[in-house]
Formats: sequence, structure tokens, C-alpha cells
Amino acid sequence: MDMTFAMREENRKLLQRVADMVRNEIMPLEEEYQTEIGKGDRWQYTERQAEILEGLKAKAKAEGLWNFWLTDSDKGFGLTTVEYAYFAEEMGKTPLGAEVFNCSAPDTGNMEVFERYGTEKMKEQWLKPLLEGEIRSAYLMTEPDVASSDATNISMSCVRDGDEYVLNGEKWWSSGAGDPRCKVYIVMVKTGGDDLPKHKRQSMIVVPADTPGIEILRPMEVYGHDDAPHGHMHIRFTNVRVPVENILMGEGRGFEIAQGRLGPGRIHHCMRAIGQAEIALERMCKRSLEREAFGKKLAQLGANYDIIAECRMEIEMARLLCLKAAWYMDQGDARAAAPWISQIKVVAPRVALKVIDEAVQMFGGAGVSQDTPLAIAWTHVRTLRLADGPDAVHRRQVARTELKKYTQEKV
Repeated sequence: MDMTFAMREENRKLLQRVADMVRNEIMPLEEEYQTEIGKGDRWQYTERQAEILEGLKAKAKAEGLWNFWLTDSDKGFGLTTVEYAYFAEEMGKTPLGAEVFNCSAPDTGNMEVFERYGTEKMKEQWLKPLLEGEIRSAYLMTEPDVASSDATNISMSCVRDGDEYVLNGEKWWSSGAGDPRCKVYIVMVKTGGDDLPKHKRQSMIVVPADTPGIEILRPMEVYGHDDAPHGHMHIRFTNVRVPVENILMGEGRGFEIAQGRLGPGRIHHCMRAIGQAEIALERMCKRSLEREAFGKKLAQLGANYDIIAECRMEIEMARLLCLKAAWYMDQGDARAAAPWISQIKVVAPRVALKVIDEAVQMFGGAGVSQDTPLAIAWTHVRTLRLADGPDAVHRRQVARTELKKYTQEKV
């Protein structure tokens, strides 16, 4: 089968509309939106923040620029994963981009779970308002007391008591749980004992965010930043009771659901990271031509030509690898796609981080300050090297796939 990264003409025109809105309408407002954080309650949207965000969302929705992430679905545009990569890259150029077009994590992954595995009641109660952009959601997996990079360690207790499950334990890095619009969690829990196969011990369960017994302990900070009002929260569950029907697909199906959810989500992060790298390189180039030192433009000093060239080449390589992983996903063979997803999960954040860091260097003191978006972008992309599995886990998977070519033994 021929590998192609082409886009259908009608979708190319659609992409241009998204790119124009990102550049001309969203990016000019991102600084004003950011300065509103901390005016009053950090975990509530100010009137101006809500006006900016909801106004942009309403315009995008009215123009039909909405839910692009729904690949091969009659609810979206039927984009292929390859085609969506180009859209996600454009959205990644601004922190507001994904939400404006209703393509934000963790909502996209959670919506996929509801669509694929949820009951009709769940779809009506949670999927419908998520698709409309009326509420937000969170995905709770990582735990503070176990190495969650190995998901078989997940230990939050989930015990059946009659017609209910009772949850006890803690989760952290629960992205989006600080948002006042977050109304529902999808939670990875342990339902099976050690007598079961290790991949049959965990389940996923749907928990309304206002269920009694849920306590938000604190926002987790990334290099001192709490990412308000979105937030990555540390949450405690104490005798939290939810109906038995809230379990997704039955006990022991957590890993099966996780693989269906995390594949697309991992690569969506990578697509957006390439967009962040592109905008950082653009800022770097403009800065290098606008500023002078020692009688020359910054571009002409030191190794800056080489730095700019290396950044361009590495972005191009990362994009091609991302598109190749997306192509494999479009073929419908999750096992064949897995090593390519692991490769781009390592490469895209690493390349984006390097480009952003070089841009910071070009800006000098301003680059690490609040006066440019680069410092926030750097902390975000640095976190991506841990989110959805740390680099080391993905490199391990890539190496195992490579070694299997040369041995029949388990590696």
C-alpha cells in the first residue's frame, strides 16, 4: 500500500480557514487572555477571559470549524488522522487554539471513550455537552504513591458494595480538573486482585466531579506555574460512591479502553508540539533580524545561522515522523502503529523543546520572562516528555520492537 501524507482539496481549504482564524483572531488575543489570570480567583474565569474564549468558540462553531478531532466519524468532518495532523499543528501555534475549535485534551480522549465504550445514558449526559463545548472533563490515572509509568501499578481502590462502587485513594496530575467547567472524570481504578492477570485488574469508571467525598487537595505546579484556571490537580477520594452502571464495559477492561484512548491522544499532543516549534522558530527569526548587538543583527552573530537552520531541519523531520505515525494509525492496525506512536511521542516534544529553548536564548532575558509566550511554552512542552508515558517508557517500546527483528525470545 502506498504511503501518502496528502490532504483532500476540500480539507485543504478548511485548513486555510483554521490557519487564518488562528493567526488573525486568536493569537492577537492570547496575551490579553493570559494577563487576566490572577485577577480575583485564579480558578474562575474573569469576565474578560470568558468573553474572549467563549466569543472565539462561538465564532468557530458558527463557521463550522468544530470537532476536527473526530476522524472517520459522522459527527465530525471525517478527516483522516494524517489530515488532522495538519489541523492540530495550526491549533498548536496558540495556547487557546485547541479549545476554540473544541479539540482540547483531555476532552478529546474522554469523548472518544464515551463514544466508543459509553452507555447511551453516558452519551446523553456527558458526550453531548462535551461535543457542544458546554462542559469540560478530566482523566484521572496517575497516582502519587506508585510509579504510574507502569499502569499495572495503578492502585486506587474500587470495591463493589451492592449497586454501587466505593472509591478510595489519590490521583494527581489530573489535567483540567481545576477548571470550574469540569463536570466529569474518567478514572482508572483497581477492581481485581493479584490472582488475576496483571492487565485484567484495572477498570475505568465515570465519576461526576461533584460526587460527595471528592476533595481537591492542591494544584500541581510545573516549574512554579499552576496552569490556572485549567490546572493539574491532586485529588483525594474518600468513600466516593458511584452507581455500578458507571463502570465502562465491565470490570477488568481498563487497559483495553486505555489503549483505545491513549493512541490518538498521544499523537495529538505531538501534532500540536510541532505547531509550537514552528511559532517559536518564527519568533526566533524575527527577533534575530530586529535586534542588533556589536554592530550586527543577532542573526549574524555566533552560530545563529546554524541554530536557525538546525531548528528548521529538525522540525521538518519531526513532522514527517508524525505524519508517518498518523498514516499507520489510519490503516487500523493498532499493533503496527504502536512503535511509530512511541517514536513520535519521544521526538516531537524533544524537538519542540529544543526549538523553544533556542528561541528563548535569542530573546535573552525577555525569553524567560512573562513578556513573551516562550517561557510558558517551554514548561508546557517539557511536561509533554512525561505526559502519556515518559520518554524512557516509549524508548523501551521502540527498542523492544527493533530487537524482535533479531530474536524469537521475549525482550
